[in-house]
Amino acid sequence: MAKQTYEFQAETKQLLDLMIHSIYTNREIFLRELISNASDAIDKVHFESLTNKEILEGDDSYEIFLVPDANTKTLSISDNGIGMNREELIENIGTIAKSGTKAFLEKMLKAKEESDSVSGKELIGQFGVGFYSAFMVADKITIITRKAGEKQAWKWESAADGSYTIEEAEKEKRGTTISMTLLPEFCGDKDGVENFTDTYTLSHLVKKYSDYVRYPIKMNFETEEVPTDKDGKPIEGAEKVKKNEIRTLNSMQPLWTKNKSEIKPEEYNEFYQDLFHEYEAPMEILHNKVEGTIEYTSLLFFPAHAPFDLYHTNYEPGLQLYSRHVFIMDKCKDLLPEYLRFVKGLVDSPDFSLNISRELLQQSRELKTIGKKLESSILKTLERLMKNDREKYEKFWAEYGKSLKIGVYGSMYTGRETIDKLKNLLLFSTSDAQKGLSSLKEYIDRMPESQKKIYYASGKDRQSIDSLPQMEILREKGIEVLYLLDNVDEFAIEALHEYEGKQFHSISRGDLGLDDVESQQVKKETEDMSKKNETLLKDIKETLGDKVADVKLSNRLKNSAVCLVADEQGPSFAMEQVFAEANNPMFKAKRILEINPHHKLFERLQNIHLDGKDNAAFKDYCDLLYTQALLIEGMVPDNPAAMANKIAELMAQ
Repeated sequence: MAKQTYEFQAETKQLLDLMIHSIYTNREIFLRELISNASDAIDKVHFESLTNKEILEGDDSYEIFLVPDANTKTLSISDNGIGMNREELIENIGTIAKSGTKAFLEKMLKAKEESDSVSGKELIGQFGVGFYSAFMVADKITIITRKAGEKQAWKWESAADGSYTIEEAEKEKRGTTISMTLLPEFCGDKDGVENFTDTYTLSHLVKKYSDYVRYPIKMNFETEEVPTDKDGKPIEGAEKVKKNEIRTLNSMQPLWTKNKSEIKPEEYNEFYQDLFHEYEAPMEILHNKVEGTIEYTSLLFFPAHAPFDLYHTNYEPGLQLYSRHVFIMDKCKDLLPEYLRFVKGLVDSPDFSLNISRELLQQSRELKTIGKKLESSILKTLERLMKNDREKYEKFWAEYGKSLKIGVYGSMYTGRETIDKLKNLLLFSTSDAQKGLSSLKEYIDRMPESQKKIYYASGKDRQSIDSLPQMEILREKGIEVLYLLDNVDEFAIEALHEYEGKQFHSISRGDLGLDDVESQQVKKETEDMSKKNETLLKDIKETLGDKVADVKLSNRLKNSAVCLVADEQGPSFAMEQVFAEANNPMFKAKRILEINPHHKLFERLQNIHLDGKDNAAFKDYCDLLYTQALLIEGMVPDNPAAMANKIAELMAQ
């Protein structure tokens, strides 16, 4: 049959134009696409051979072969797969004869009008058009193919000019060879552009994208060696001899496809360190294979240490994605929730829906289902560690506890589902240093029956909380207090609100709600004294002005003269400081000054007040008491110099 010329189907022309100019953002992807197609072709002939051995024609050594040629500026990719006949060439290459093609192209054209590039997110998984990506780097493509079980081979050729030719050809063995005449810029003629005739470049791309394709990907390397004598020693002065060596570029069997029982710990560690460029072995390894309605294999790692930029906005979390061992995406953020951003690893599934370029994954039911299963597996691992290996879990907590607490806080906006998943994994320091880190369950198990609330205090370290005046009464009564030492802690506690029916209560907010007889008696005495000193408290508040929302006599202080507490509504002092550090000072706690009515300073204040609220000494005492309370809370006074001068004046009296 003579050579015949055909026009591409109209829709195929449009697709080809978009493929070359818009869809693919990374041109090196073409190699992965063609290798994946070759692998699929071998899969098909292998499947056919299970019931028809003759189709192999005595050749059951499957392989994919790359042949770059810098002189002719070509790159060929050959396989001994199923091959194609004339009708299949027209159907598979010249036509996209599938329902919905028109709608597909309309979406792409609309996206192109709205943007300089096409994201393809809504087009994922609709058509397998990877072959056309070759036209991004080639101005002419020639296909020589012979279908397994048939005698006649065929040649297909196109310069992407809207037409293609088909004619009879000779091919000794079954399979397909795709030869690309590369554009000059992809042959080393342009700085900064990859040279696809360079064996090193091709080796790197195969390793990057197709390392786990199940069939060997081979290429010929030309090397130079010094001749050796009969003893194998180099001959001095002899010129180097050129030698051809065929190398297999891919490893073929991914570690994660092996049975866990066959993999040694050092193999996991080596794989992890090599893949993620880590210097230490991982803290924990999760290797699971799931079969059922959705099939996937996951290999996840907890790094030994949190990266320094884990909580920076430019940190890129995500898992690597593979489909049938072919690399698809480096960092997929859609599989795991944000609070598990520290997890590294990969997921390989034949059920992933791929888009036209295999670069993006469809936001599909399969993806969400796998993500939920991964999240559940990770949380079960953490629960197991917490129960059976507390030392290891506390090591994990030191590195990644903040992530879980951020997850709890974030649930304020996404619902309590995350809280229910994470609340039993939280650990806190407490006022009982000998207990070490404590879970909320462990804390309430130690609570006396009379204690109705879970008390907590915020501070930069244990020492600063220990020295808080608000701790005095709780320490005296032997009530354990959670110590919140991280900026996010109080936000997480606010999101939790309660644990097993016990509400959280800050020792620096409102009434402590102590119901024992002694506390009720002290509360009654304080109320009586407040009534007797109503005018004094009113004048102190008036003197301090808008610095405080209220001034009260305290029933929580034992030895200290004064303290600041926050109003139960609105942010706490710790939250205020976090907002201030984030350059958002608009969120301020309402400050309530509490004075110990049994302290000598209060008696002194009463005596000074007898001379009137406008005398200088009274104003100085009010300011100093307020400033003292600020310092105790770790806050900087508005005017440190003025405070120092007033202290000096009082000391000189």
